[in-house]
Parts: sequence; C-alpha cells; structure tokens
Amino acid sequence: MVQKSLKLPIASITPITFQDFPDHIAAIIWFMGCNMRCSYCHNPDLVLGKYRPLRFEDVVSFLNSRSKLLQGIVLSGGECTLAKDFIAFASLIKELGFKVKIDTNGSNPQVVREAISLNLVDYVAIDFKAPNHKFEAVTKLNSFDKFVESLDILISSDIDFEVRTTVDPNQLLVSDIVEMQNFLKDRAIFNPLILQNFIGGNTLSDVLGGRR
Repeated sequence: MVQKSLKLPIASITPITFQDFPDHIAAIIWFMGCNMRCSYCHNPDLVLGKYRPLRFEDVVSFLNSRSKLLQGIVLSGGECTLAKDFIAFASLIKELGFKVKIDTNGSNPQVVREAISLNLVDYVAIDFKAPNHKFEAVTKLNSFDKFVESLDILISSDIDFEVRTTVDPNQLLVSDIVEMQNFLKDRAIFNPLILQNFIGGNTLSDVLGGRR
C-alpha cells in the first residue's frame, strides 16, 4: 500500500458513472494538464490547470469509501498519464480492489507500456485525433508517431481498448474519417472508430481567443 502523499493534479471526481467504463459501475477522476491544444476541447479549465487540486488524502478517502460500491475507476483529463505519480496512483487504485480504465491521447507511450506491464490497467480509451497529415494542425503537437506507438502497444497486449475521435467539422472531413478507419484496419483493428460529436460552447479555442 502506498503510504506517502502523491503529487496528483486532480481537479475533481465524478462519483459514479454507468457509461464511461464498459460493463462497470465506476467513478471518474479528472486530471489537470494536457500537452495538446485541440481547439474544440470542451474541458479548457482542465487542460490549462485552472482548478485547485484536490488533496491526496481526500482522494484516498473517497476511494476507500467506494471500495465495496464501485467496480472501476476511470483516470481521465486532461491527459492523466502526464502526472508525475501516475503509476504509483494506479497501483494504489488496484491495491484497493478496483479495475482501472485510462483515457489517453496516446502521446505518452512509455507510461502506457509501463502501466500494462505492471498489470495496472484493465481498459484503455485512446483518442485518434486526426490522420497523420492533419495531426499536428489539430493537436498543436507533433506526436503522431507516439500515438501510433501507444496504439501498437495496445494491439500487442491483452488489454481491452477502444479508439475514438471527436469530429469537429471545421477540422475533419469525411475523407479524413475514412482514412483513419482504413489506418486502423491496416493494423487489424476492425472495431468501428468511435465518433464523438463536437460540443460547442466554452471550448479551448474560446478561452485562448483563437479560431477553429
């Protein structure tokens, strides 16, 4: 059991969800910070770290209080794998008897690999932001190769995973979606690319004063 206080940029906790972890009743722990700047992002305060972090002790207290009520914990964000003590925290969650799902943009393959090798993750949702020729323009990060590395790690593992993308019509065309689906098929991933609708309103672009 981890005894020391971990450094975790956790903004908030959704105490229960029936949708975010397939076939599991779960809670979502929301991490601040992200290395991408997708203009359509509808969690700008998470990305920019504008919340006061929850105390580690309060997070552990919540987990202990739900040990017999929940089956899983979703680690989301932001980009949860960027947290300094992410692996130690995932280990703690597993020690408490929960299954772990990670939501990731795939930019941190070494952490994805380590979490899988240590049996700290049971399900992964990886975001496929755009095809290679648009990836940096959409994310403001030159990390398509790292996304592919993370995807290949998942393919070669026994971990259940899904691939999803947010469809902002100002960023992605139908031809882009077809290209992305064909890319997955070339890697023997025949499950449909999960498409998420763009959510308007307070986006990262609105906060930063840019245009999509």
